[in-house]
Amino acid sequence: MSQDVREASLTDWTMREETAESMIPLIGGLYRKNNVVLSVYGRAIINRSVIDILKAHRFVRQVEKEELSVLETFPVLKALIDLNVNACHIDIGKMAVNFRKEGNGASVEEFVKAQLEQMTVNASDTPAGKDVVLYGFGRIGRLLARIMVEKAGSGQGMRLRAIVVRKGKGNDLVKRASLLRRDSIHGSFKGTIQVDEENSALIVNGTYIKIIYANSPSEIDYTQFGINDALLIDNTGVWRDADGLGLHAACNGIDRVVLTAPGKGDIKNIVYGVNDGDITPEDTILSAASCTTNAITPVLKALNDAYGVECGHVETVHSYTNDQNLIDNYHKGDRRGRAAALNMVITETGAASAVAKALPELAGKLTGNAIRVPTPNVSMAILSLTLNKEVSRDDLNAYLRDASLHSGLQKQIDYVASPEVVSSDFVGNRCAGIVDGEATIVSGNRVNVYVWYDNEYGYSCQVVRIAQQLCGVNYPAYPALSK
Repeated sequence: MSQDVREASLTDWTMREETAESMIPLIGGLYRKNNVVLSVYGRAIINRSVIDILKAHRFVRQVEKEELSVLETFPVLKALIDLNVNACHIDIGKMAVNFRKEGNGASVEEFVKAQLEQMTVNASDTPAGKDVVLYGFGRIGRLLARIMVEKAGSGQGMRLRAIVVRKGKGNDLVKRASLLRRDSIHGSFKGTIQVDEENSALIVNGTYIKIIYANSPSEIDYTQFGINDALLIDNTGVWRDADGLGLHAACNGIDRVVLTAPGKGDIKNIVYGVNDGDITPEDTILSAASCTTNAITPVLKALNDAYGVECGHVETVHSYTNDQNLIDNYHKGDRRGRAAALNMVITETGAASAVAKALPELAGKLTGNAIRVPTPNVSMAILSLTLNKEVSRDDLNAYLRDASLHSGLQKQIDYVASPEVVSSDFVGNRCAGIVDGEATIVSGNRVNVYVWYDNEYGYSCQVVRIAQQLCGVNYPAYPALSK
């Protein structure tokens, strides 16, 4: 390799790096001041590093078969600022590629204006904000807090106001802050956490969160803390039916309740992206279903829409959870009393039957079982299906890959085609499930589709998407996606 080639490569990299650096304050300003959420082919670029932004652009080559440079998206970003757009989601990667293909001699400013003409929202139309309360602060509760603080933006939309816990022994508030700050799986919190001992609160990246100590919902009057018409997210799993969750709804200051576990009885189980359209203003209590149900239902919907599902079996290979024993001890559940970190444990799952609550057309068509394995996070669902028509492996994979990029399920379905990926590669993935294209097996109309999922983080992102809808912060998007 010549000296000229080496220097040209470094010069090009430096130029892209400088451009990405200059984009960061502009991206942040649009988000904080105008509630504009930017992405590049579905990869969020808010609060991201220079390298993260460059990697998001690099990903585009896998889709479009050619590079997308920050030198192409930077003019789009500047045009959005000049247009003063508000309260929307914009994929500047797709917009830049569309300009490359369809610009037809127009300037970037003219093209961007024409593309957004039908979706621009005035600042006056932006919701004033809705209070949110977390009831419980375990694995899911802490991840919900992280995500909601990250999405606080200008303070409009969701506002995490309080967390309800039972007071523990010792310095409870400091320990809660420490658990939020450090996580053995998801890493350290990206930001600052202050402890306000006097007022029993945490200040997280500027978000003031009251810590309320209580042993039951009936003890709390949220209006005493200035909380009104709030959305409460119960991540304890203690109450799962309408009567139990109704204890939350009966509290002063609470408007609606979401459960982060499968609901019992007539409670609607919502898998965002699939049946969130079933939510009505009259629904005061909802369930976000389970992590596994969220992982498999979007993929099953996509397959059923295209090919029809005759029948099938779902085998879940699931990381161990907090309800198992670390060492052999008594457990009311079969086999779950055996040491979680040392054994594969066959257990039951209701995910296959729960799919029907979100996707009624699959009622009675699926069976399911689960194996708990000695990993702390990231699970896999193996969908062994008989379809209504034959399909080739390449066509099936191409269809699911397209669904992950361009359909209304792009936030629920991700796709990977690397022969080297393993479970730890998906820690922190924000999609409900990730199709492993290399593992797909097809024989006529019989298929096996392997779906990875971060059963903590991906699921928490799905819960937050429901919360955003209930809080009225589902903004118009570019490009518009059809379900």
